[in-house]
Amino acid sequence: QVQLVESGGGSVQAGGSLRLSCAASDDIASTYCMGWFRQAPGKEREWVANIWRGAWKDQEYYADSVKGRFTISLDNGKRALFLQMNTLKPEDTARYYCAATTTRDSCARESTYNSWGQGTQVTVSA
Repeated sequence: QVQLVESGGGSVQAGGSLRLSCAASDDIASTYCMGWFRQAPGKEREWVANIWRGAWKDQEYYADSVKGRFTISLDNGKRALFLQMNTLKPEDTARYYCAATTTRDSCARESTYNSWGQGTQVTVSA
């Protein structure tokens, strides 16, 4: 399993931006999905966004709560996944996790993923 390490979290005011990075220890070309999840205090971990590695092209998908504000991207050469977060809201406060999988199943389902990072904290103040 590929090892994943997130970075880029921090504290910002509402309306601000952050860019999360996820560095992979190995080649990610064979992954089926790479995604971001988040977990707020007292809540279950939830799917944020993912890239589905199609046969011909990659496709991005977003949770409704972040659509239009967050952008997921992938750099195969750098073995890195990114999440650009704009117009941040206090409800975006959570620990953000990078995940990857070679399992061919729903990319929005937590159980599909077999590699996880340790997470990076994002705190958005009002």
